[in-house]
Amino acid sequence: MEAHAHDLRAEVDDASLVEAIKTDWTRAALKDADRALLDFAVTLTKTPGAMTRGHVETLRAAGFDDRAISDAVHIVSYFNYINRIADAVGVDLEEWMPPHPHADRSFRGD
Repeated sequence: MEAHAHDLRAEVDDASLVEAIKTDWTRAALKDADRALLDFAVTLTKTPGAMTRGHVETLRAAGFDDRAISDAVHIVSYFNYINRIADAVGVDLEEWMPPHPHADRSFRGD
């Protein structure tokens, strides 16, 4: 989460918005399109088998075209994949990041 918040700060230049998103994005002051995208990402992340055409249509209604929807699916899925790998093998975090809560369960033999 810290790495993503760090990157978002560089993009939006609004530390309070980043903190609100990090703490509870559902209460952050977001545009409707951003909120729709985050709702979509949460569903795809937590319950991918529950995705329906309705989820895609919600993005379309929020102004996303097919390319943007495809990009969202690929990016969210890639981050889910790579984060699971990193968690499974105990990838070292950046020096400025707090330790992962389960760092003691690393498979690296530490």
